[in-house]
Amino acid sequence: MNVLVTGGAGYIGSATVEYLLNHEHKVSIVDSLATGHREAVDRRADFIEMDLSERDRLIHFVMKGSFEAIIHFAAYSLVGESMQNPSKYFINNDACSINLLDAAVAGKIKSFVFSSTAATYGLPEESPIKETTPQLPINPYGESKLFLEKMLYWYNQIHGMKYTALRYFNAAGASTNFGEDHSPETHLVPIVLQAAMGQRKNVAIFGDDYNTKDGTCIRDYIHIEDLAQAHMLALTAPRSGHYNLGTGSGFSVKEVIEVAREVTGKKIEVSVSTRRSGDPAILIADSTLARKELNWNPLHENIREIINSAWEWKKKFPTGYNDK
Repeated sequence: MNVLVTGGAGYIGSATVEYLLNHEHKVSIVDSLATGHREAVDRRADFIEMDLSERDRLIHFVMKGSFEAIIHFAAYSLVGESMQNPSKYFINNDACSINLLDAAVAGKIKSFVFSSTAATYGLPEESPIKETTPQLPINPYGESKLFLEKMLYWYNQIHGMKYTALRYFNAAGASTNFGEDHSPETHLVPIVLQAAMGQRKNVAIFGDDYNTKDGTCIRDYIHIEDLAQAHMLALTAPRSGHYNLGTGSGFSVKEVIEVAREVTGKKIEVSVSTRRSGDPAILIADSTLARKELNWNPLHENIREIINSAWEWKKKFPTGYNDK
């Protein structure tokens, strides 16, 4: 297929572009490079530096591109920042996405795949989380993603544009060429590896008194290549709808740190702080529907393999992409 990927210079976007190209799809990338990296752009893809706020330019580009599908990653995704600056999130994640939806309609796009988030569930009352679990976001980031899911429903109803929204949990790991480089870094695995590299003094554990096996939060970690596989499969999803992506099993903060110590051979110091507001004890996905309807078959569910892939990339790029 001829696929347009927005946010293809970002962490998950770059790995998905690589995966699509390796499976003989043609790919064009639109990215503003506000948070993405030029060095994370796969050289086999066409790259256009463009912000989704450039409505007329974007619509013209999609209409002329003969694209069959769009995979939409471009979004701001820092929960804390969204609580401080909600307008930034609603403008970028929603208003700008309307431009992309209108471009998709104008370009007669057959399939629209949206990279959504488990943050739409807020503090879920059940675990594992199902697609039918009530969506009650507790921050503007999650709300902005949920709002776009609702917009996709209406664009499907009114314009007949098929869509797939993928709600996933903690992306982690790296492909051979592309890994995780955020500023600031907020994700546990790269933070732990920074500590292993001596780039930070220790890893902060926010709460060790949760009702879990070791008192620390449990999360569902997914390798980015498995996420990439899911996004590619969603291009030909049998219906419009929503799918959770996860391994169905979780790992605690302490478990991740201990495995990282074993993988890296480094000591990795920790410090324990108080709980962060809004952190659930356990977030695990029920991905039965994605496995059944999309034929999704994650291949990297072992946490050691996930961390090892991130460590191998970190050793090749110790300070990240260095293009900012």
